[in-house]
Amino acid sequence: MASSDHQGNKDPTNTDGTPSPGTSCPVHSHAAEEAKRNGLRNALVRHRDYVKISVPEGKGNRLPPEWWKTFIALFYAVLNLVLTTVMITVVHERVPPKESSPPLPDKFFDYIDRVQWAFTVTEVNGMVLVSIWSVQLLFHRYKAIVARRYFFLLGTLYMYRCVTMYVTTLPVPGMHMVCAPKLHGDSQAKLQRVLQLLSGGGLSITGSHLLCGDFLYSGHTVILTLTYLFLKEYSPRSFWWYHLLCWLTAAVGVMCILVAHEHYSVDVVVAYFITTRLFYWYHTMANLQVHISAEHSQPNPHLFNNDKNIEKKILFFLFFPVPYRAIVARRYFFLLGTLYMYRCITMYVTTLPVPGMHMVCAPKVKKINAQSLFVTIPSGSYTS
Repeated sequence: MASSDHQGNKDPTNTDGTPSPGTSCPVHSHAAEEAKRNGLRNALVRHRDYVKISVPEGKGNRLPPEWWKTFIALFYAVLNLVLTTVMITVVHERVPPKESSPPLPDKFFDYIDRVQWAFTVTEVNGMVLVSIWSVQLLFHRYKAIVARRYFFLLGTLYMYRCVTMYVTTLPVPGMHMVCAPKLHGDSQAKLQRVLQLLSGGGLSITGSHLLCGDFLYSGHTVILTLTYLFLKEYSPRSFWWYHLLCWLTAAVGVMCILVAHEHYSVDVVVAYFITTRLFYWYHTMANLQVHISAEHSQPNPHLFNNDKNIEKKILFFLFFPVPYRAIVARRYFFLLGTLYMYRCITMYVTTLPVPGMHMVCAPKVKKINAQSLFVTIPSGSYTS
């Protein structure tokens, strides 16, 4: 049997329903009612976790310039530009004569006739964009970090370009192109050509670029696209008119490359794709501030902060997974479809010859009909 004290506290109200004096009901108290009304909000505030980071006084918004890294990135970019010039000189000796190997079929060339002065517009637009970017970079507060990123991406793109130029040599895209005579092993003359290209900046308007073979992929498209992306990324978002003018300058320059018939369409498409993907991959990793550590399962804001060592990690993280301790969501996107969409574009705009004489191609049909789309199976080759 319960004690009298327990029975007295069992019902803390009087017979008329009012609370008895000296007794407080935890369910009907004012604080409990307030917590009940704002239960979710108060619970989130009460159980919120904070990560305390000690920041020196007055240096919360300062990023270390680390100019020595910038000079290393500049050296890396210059090295790859020089290597590209050497590779152009080497590839020039392998370009087949245009009399024996005519230009490849290109859909853009089929519809747009060549405009002789268009390539001059491309190079002028490129110089204008680079000049504007140089002025913007000069007044940027963190010019050392931004310049380091620009030099690193520029050097990486030209390093990739050296590989694509060397492994596959395309014929000239037009019969109008005048290529310098081949040297056939004269090393001293090749060195003079390298110095001539470097002294003229590799531009046609300076008269320094008379070599052929540097088609896949377009270096002019790389400069125009990369410079515009940096101009837009590191300028105020409210400068929409500034972004629009820079975009028009870059877009007109890229289109004039094709109008001048100085590059195949596939050269421009591949250059645009590689430049934009590398730019976005790099900045995604450089701007990532929170990383879930595999050892502690807590945010680690110093892994990618201020793009420290990002130049070393970008190639690693392109091929190896980051050790996140998290559940992978069941979400899908059409990556394979996107890749095949780009493949359709590159196949359609520029048609390459067969890579070997061993390949057997089906006969061409002059008129496509429903019957030509299916393989005819001879009678008697199968049984019911």
